[in-house]
Amino acid sequence: MSRRCDVTGAEPSFGNAVSHSHRRTRRRWNPNIQSHRYWLASERRWVRLTLTAKALRTVDRKGIDAVVAELRARGVKL
Repeated sequence: MSRRCDVTGAEPSFGNAVSHSHRRTRRRWNPNIQSHRYWLASERRWVRLTLTAKALRTVDRKGIDAVVAELRARGVKL
């Protein structure tokens, strides 16, 4: 499963882990990715999306139909 949000486009960010002795090693911060299934009543089918926790709240606020319309406008195939 890719670590990228379908709605917000969030992906891992990279940086340094700094130890007590101040040695730096590379690390990554992964977004909080959740796989969620939504019922599209207009198409009478389920749609599975890979979303961050922030995008889950966005879908709750806007509605799944509006979010799917935005994704299709960007050219995402669902």
